Amino acid sequence: MFSPSLCLRRQLLSLMSLSQITPSLFLGGADASLNRALLTRKGITLIVNATLSHSCPTYPGVECVRVAVPDLPTARLGEHFDRVAARIHNNRAGGTLVHCAAGMSRSPALIMAYLMKYKGVTLCQAHHWVRQSRPSISLNAGFWDQLLDYEKRLYGKNTVKVAAPLEIPKTPKMVPRYIPRVFPSSPMLGWFRR
Repeated sequence: MFSPSLCLRRQLLSLMSLSQITPSLFLGGADASLNRALLTRKGITLIVNATLSHSCPTYPGVECVRVAVPDLPTARLGEHFDRVAARIHNNRAGGTLVHCAAGMSRSPALIMAYLMKYKGVTLCQAHHWVRQSRPSISLNAGFWDQLLDYEKRLYGKNTVKVAAPLEIPKTPKMVPRYIPRVFPSSPMLGWFRR
């Protein structure tokens, strides 16, 4: 039986937890970086903090890299893709946690850039990889554009087309929301469609 409260509870738990992307790479919200026991259990030695207002915790043996970018379509997150990807790749001391406020937009975008650059996957594959581990991701349109530019720079072509946003009909007390639809542009990648 469908229970809205159960769905909401599951969504909140997924936002508050760490999502494992690779054996040593984790994605989470800001609260995950404050759970010292969890970080120790996962062997986290590097935290990438992609927020403006959340402080970097100071734990012995844990380095924090700050990416002070707002979660706005006009924010220039793409300027940090290479630096953050290289830092994740070069962290040989242990695991890496990449987080933003909720683990839904900035941090997944940074991880997708890393996966493209160092794991050799396309943007479509990187999106599928991250979404499998953390279904709640929802990148803003500006970050999608920057990832498309990054993929084109890395591979000379794009494997994803972002369709025009759909407007959800207004209901009383509801602001219109836009949801980008992601489709593979290559017929070989059609299995990513849902």
